[in-house]
Amino acid sequence: MLLMSKTVKRKYTQTEADGAFFLKLVIYLIVGFQWVRLVNVDATKQLPLPVGLIIGLIIASRDKFKIDRKLEYVILLISMLIGFWSQVGIYLRVLK
Repeated sequence: MLLMSKTVKRKYTQTEADGAFFLKLVIYLIVGFQWVRLVNVDATKQLPLPVGLIIGLIIASRDKFKIDRKLEYVILLISMLIGFWSQVGIYLRVLK
């Protein structure tokens, strides 16, 4: 009997280094903190806008390594909530 050798096609996947992955998560954390708050002149009303979340979602959707996208979304959402309650961001005073 002749043994036929099968050629196995291996699918090469790109992987990220651990340091690059950690740096990317820290960047998503910092970007998620960013808020823009529109405040009226007498500072009685404000309109918070999650600008960091919007920018982070755009960056995460265009990422080359799409394996960890769910983790990136979770980091963005958690940092957005922490940034909202800790009042991190830019305050813009709106004139009447």
